This record gives sequence, structure tokens and C-alpha cells, in this order.
Amino acid sequence: MSVLHADKVSVAFAGLKALAEVDLTVSSGQILGLIGPNGAGKTTLVNVLTGFQAPTSGAVLLDGAPLTGLKPHQLRRRGIARTFQGGRLFKDLPVLDNLEVTGVGLGQSRRSAIAEAEAMLDWIGIADLAPRIAGTLPYTDERRVAIGRALMGKPAFLLLDEPAAGMSAQESRDLAALIRRIAADMGCGVLLIEHNVGLVLDLCHDIVVLDSGAVIETGDPAAIRASEKVRHAYMGTAAETDLPILEAGLEVAE
Repeated sequence: MSVLHADKVSVAFAGLKALAEVDLTVSSGQILGLIGPNGAGKTTLVNVLTGFQAPTSGAVLLDGAPLTGLKPHQLRRRGIARTFQGGRLFKDLPVLDNLEVTGVGLGQSRRSAIAEAEAMLDWIGIADLAPRIAGTLPYTDERRVAIGRALMGKPAFLLLDEPAAGMSAQESRDLAALIRRIAADMGCGVLLIEHNVGLVLDLCHDIVVLDSGAVIETGDPAAIRASEKVRHAYMGTAAETDLPILEAGLEVAE
């Protein structure tokens, strides 16, 4: 089993703390949710875990080995992949080429990269999109292609930053089914960052809740539903509630 761990990670910008001694662990085959209201620090934490942001203090460890100072492409080659809120596809290239480029960047031959790209698109169920120019795709298809690209090279960990944003209820259910397959069939550890709290509660084995850069709660979905701290973070009050808004899928724009 492989383990990705944030150990007391803090990040400060101009003296303001975006993260304060955050601990988080993702293991192989696990789907871990990361939720929190606006400005909680979710994307900052993902940026630290993937090398896009250096921590002010603390460390990121992969199977116990520190990753301090490694660049994003170096972490990618060590099996830590991610998607972005904006997709970031190569808009002028066909979908197949988007995946192929990633494979080549990871050290594969073009032939091997094309073969894996074709197999990946088929596995996800979007093989018909292979010849489409990425910039012409609907938003939800763009998200699925971005996930396929991130899975090139069979990473040990996949960090998904708001993958369900803008999706309908049925599209979110389809996405959940795909994420379950990624964890179960590939053995990939998945960190799911989402404002669709209902999706997270339904999908994740365990959940970490951030508020104002600090972890305020961790636990399984039942514990998160029952947490007064989570109620307060999302509702701005500790008043009694059955958390129906969480169970229905609280959605707050980042």
C-alpha cells in the first residue's frame, strides 16, 4: 500500500495563513473527501501536495520519504497526478493527442503513449471523443478527458479539484461511478475536493473538513453529517439542524 501524507503543512501569504498545520493522509484504493466553505484552503493544500506551492512549514511525504523541493513534473513522475478546476487541456489538439502528450512526457514512446491513450479513453467510456478537438468539447466532457489525461501512466494518487462543478445530477452520478472504478480497479488513492457535499458524503470513505486553513473535523460520512463543527462552518451558526442541506448536496462556489 502506498501512502501520501501532509504532515503539519502550513502556508502563509504575506503573513496571512492560508493553511495552519494541516495533517491529511491518502492511501492506495481510498477515496478521501476534502470539503470546506469558501476560502478554507482546499486548493492551496492540493497545490502543496502536487508541488505547485511550497509549504511555509511542514512536509509532504510519499511512503515516508519527503518530497520537499520537487517540482510538479517530478511529483507526477512519482505517481501523484491531479486535475484542475479549469481543465487546462491543450485546446487546439485532438483529445487523443492530449493524452498522448502526457504519456510521452512521462517517458513513453509515441507508440506506447498512443496505445495507452486509446485504451484509457475506452476504459472511461469516451473513445468516441478521441478525434475531437479539445477546445470544442462541452464542459463536462472536458472534465472527463482531464481525468483520463491525469490517469496516464497509472499514477498511485489522483487529486481531483472540483471535478463535478457545473455537472447535472446524472452527470455527477456518472462521475461518482468513474471515481469508484478508479479506486477499485486501479488501486489508485483519490483525493476528491468538492463543493458538492452530497457527492462527497455518498462517495468517500473518509472526509477531511477545512475551515479558515485548519482541519476542523475528520471522519466517515456519518461522523461528518453529525458534526456540529461542520454545521457551523457551512451555516455560520451552531443552531440545531439535521444537516439536510449537506445531505442534499451543499454547493458553494469557490
